[in-house]
Amino acid sequence: MTATQTRELRYRDAHSEALRQEMRRDPSIIVMGEDVAGGAGRAHLGIIDAWQVPLAATKGLIQEFGPQRVLDTPISEAGFMGTAVGAALTGMRPVVELMYIDFLGTCLDQLLNNAAKVRYMLGGQAKVPLTVFCRIGAGVGAAAQHSESLYSILTHIPGLKCVAPSDAYTCKGLMISAIRDDDPVVVCNHKALLSRSGPVPEEPYALPLGKGRILRPGRDVTLVGIAYTTHVCLEAAERLAQEGVDAEVVDLLSLSPLDEELIMESVSRTGRLAVVDEDTPRCSVARDIAATVADRGFDRLKAPIKCVNAPHAPVPYSRPLEQAYIPSAARVVAAVHEQLRRK
Repeated sequence: MTATQTRELRYRDAHSEALRQEMRRDPSIIVMGEDVAGGAGRAHLGIIDAWQVPLAATKGLIQEFGPQRVLDTPISEAGFMGTAVGAALTGMRPVVELMYIDFLGTCLDQLLNNAAKVRYMLGGQAKVPLTVFCRIGAGVGAAAQHSESLYSILTHIPGLKCVAPSDAYTCKGLMISAIRDDDPVVVCNHKALLSRSGPVPEEPYALPLGKGRILRPGRDVTLVGIAYTTHVCLEAAERLAQEGVDAEVVDLLSLSPLDEELIMESVSRTGRLAVVDEDTPRCSVARDIAATVADRGFDRLKAPIKCVNAPHAPVPYSRPLEQAYIPSAARVVAAVHEQLRRK
């Protein structure tokens, strides 16, 4: 396979490939977390490997890289996140498996007061090349404590970077960029995307942090998506096209830094904006983007900005309620219809 060839790869496999290729390239990269190497639960069976769930992101790593670089930890997010910050400060490049973003509260102090601030407080004399990856999003029946999309909390913290890939290609490229970056980066992987396949180059490649992309050009309205909601935006754009409405779809990818210029350029062309965000509405990324566009480009708008968020409520376990909770293409289309009625 040449450097220019690609093959179809699942999102979860693109993630694992990025991690494996970077570990082969750089011996200072270590992986830490609960059950990244099988834990103690199956050792008596002679099985040493990660379990299959929730992402199987570290499966097989222990055999290739050994226990010095693939480290099972106790069930203490505060403990292993603090250990990872210390490792990053002393020359390692730790990659931490947090499992679900809902567990953020158990290790927030290490991210907020240590990882995000040390480089600033030491005048740039120290680096914190820490990568954290976790799962976000509803839709798989994981209930309220394993289904949130709390990335807005991370974007509020100066010193942290946060990305949300939308497919297998961006997953691999952003994961590699996160590992190579000298600042702490959190990679948010949406559970509804893990089994989706797409073209992914075999060779390592890095996508720039802080940059989004336009997946579908349009002239009538800008739809901004984050991870899974990018696909919601694309579906809504297809429905709108059948009505003669030409929607432009912006795939945000990077939540912090935020690609404000890309958003402003798009809104300048279309004059309308709808941001689709699975997080709850108060202080969300959607509201932040809306405020930014209103501040920088109010005179370019033809209609009020719309934010299509989840309700301000925990994620339901009930399947029908959970499906109603997630922003849908129908809700996006309805928001655009409301904008088009405003003259």
